[in-house]
Amino acid sequence: MKSLKKNVAYIDGANLHNGIKSLSWKFDYARFRVWLHEKYGVEQAYLFLGMMPKYKELCRSLQEQGYTLIFKEVIYNNDGKAKGNCDADIVVLAMQDAYENKFDGTVLVSSDGDYAPLVKFLISKQKVTAVVSPYETKKCSILLKRTEVKISYIADQRTILESRKEKAPNADGIA
Repeated sequence: MKSLKKNVAYIDGANLHNGIKSLSWKFDYARFRVWLHEKYGVEQAYLFLGMMPKYKELCRSLQEQGYTLIFKEVIYNNDGKAKGNCDADIVVLAMQDAYENKFDGTVLVSSDGDYAPLVKFLISKQKVTAVVSPYETKKCSILLKRTEVKISYIADQRTILESRKEKAPNADGIA
């Protein structure tokens, strides 16, 4: 059933990626986008990512699946590891959208306690629908839990969000 409210998702791409990497199953981003729409009435899903040209095909695919990508410039630490911290960008866009009354409710996809003040603000404005944690219960920040927002866990949605693409058989016909 289609929601009458306009809900928006703000997705911390790095947090989502790292959370699902810890799962023992293959995550399906297309199914996740549909699930956000069906479960929470999400019409617009902002996915915040570090801008890395080597992932341009992945980005194209995510856009085709219905995500609106917001890129953050990537910097590299001394070990050469990429860092594209988007926390402040998510907070600024969510606050701006809230003040401009661009949505009825929000879904935040992250387990990061840095978002607790944003969640508290959205609760005070009655504009928060849920937090979706990419990690298991024990790895979701206590700061988010203390806000008493409804939290769903991706790990609990395996039957819905697991990729169903089958492995191609090899030359012997064995998958």
